[in-house]
Amino acid sequence: MEGVTDAPMRQVISEVGGLSFCVSEFLRVCNDLFPAKVFLKHVPEYSHQCHTTAGTPIQIQLLGSNEEAMALNAARAIELGARAIDINFGCPAPQVNRNDGGATLLRYPDRLRGIVSAVRKAVPAHLPVSAKLRLGWESPEDIYRNAQEAAAGGASWITIHGRTKKQGYTPPAYWKYIGEVRSQLNIPVVANGDIWTLDDFKRCRDETHCDHFMMGRGALANPALTLEIAQELGLRIRPSSVQSTSMSFKTGSPAAWLPILKRFAEISAPHSQGNLYAASRIKQWLKMAYLRKQFPLFEKIKLSKTVEEIFAILTLETHS
Repeated sequence: MEGVTDAPMRQVISEVGGLSFCVSEFLRVCNDLFPAKVFLKHVPEYSHQCHTTAGTPIQIQLLGSNEEAMALNAARAIELGARAIDINFGCPAPQVNRNDGGATLLRYPDRLRGIVSAVRKAVPAHLPVSAKLRLGWESPEDIYRNAQEAAAGGASWITIHGRTKKQGYTPPAYWKYIGEVRSQLNIPVVANGDIWTLDDFKRCRDETHCDHFMMGRGALANPALTLEIAQELGLRIRPSSVQSTSMSFKTGSPAAWLPILKRFAEISAPHSQGNLYAASRIKQWLKMAYLRKQFPLFEKIKLSKTVEEIFAILTLETHS
């Protein structure tokens, strides 16, 4: 979710509610120890004790293959105030993989274990270290060995995206492997992949028997879905600033989308010069919903250059 789940997006989605925590975009570790300013810029929630202003905890995600550098940067992240570290072994981006990062490590189970172990030793025992995996590089059966190695390295829990690297984001996600891994490990397993609707969530829960779930693109295509799922799980939910029903988002109702998009533009303002950034990000967001047939108005706003143009179109549609 690099370039998608940045600080403004984490803030606005956490204001919707239903999330137990968010994971930052990955910080790519090569061979050096980053100065504090890199962490603070990458995760501005450090200024709120690694929480969004809505109170949702932020877990710091690192991506890299050098055990020593990963350990040093994990320790630095904790020194600055992080309360949890996640390790990315799932990114399928070719540039990342060519540079020995992300899903590449799924081909080397021993190295995967070594990285988790090094980070675990660098982080105080009472703070969690987790790992995000895909099913494998090419074969989904690779998840059995990789999950065992991550657990043996000391992972507090693992999150599994139900696709291989070669699949990318091509449907479907194979939840059955997640369920089989969950039955084999004595640490929590978080299910991820293709949870677009409440019915998808229920099928994923039934197939995996997991208690924990990670939302990605589904939470953006329908911002109220996290609330629906939290209610289904019986979680205590604080009052949300989003009053529209999930169905309103699904049908692309401008009245549902307009307040949350305006809030996103407001939050984004300190992070960019002018509003071109916010306009670009909003169109990126709405295209994701459009591709899931949850925002048919995208064709009307895709050529807009400013947030004012976007909001003018949505306001007109709201009152038409």
